[in-house]
Amino acid sequence: MTKNKKYLESLNVKSAAELNDELVAAKKELFNLRFQNATNQLDNTSRIKEVRRNIARIQTVIAQKAKAAQ
Repeated sequence: MTKNKKYLESLNVKSAAELNDELVAAKKELFNLRFQNATNQLDNTSRIKEVRRNIARIQTVIAQKAKAAQ
């Protein structure tokens, strides 16, 4: 099983509040990564792409849970 599938499964078992907390944390991390990149302090630039995709995954799971709750 890939790392992404494990991450997605861990998101699916979380509650909506936990997902929102995770989303806020991921957005803060993305902000910090962009800031580091702008000041030439970032070594691993691929981390920005990874965090952006994780944000999209979290938002997708939130939307799926909202749709299932209707």
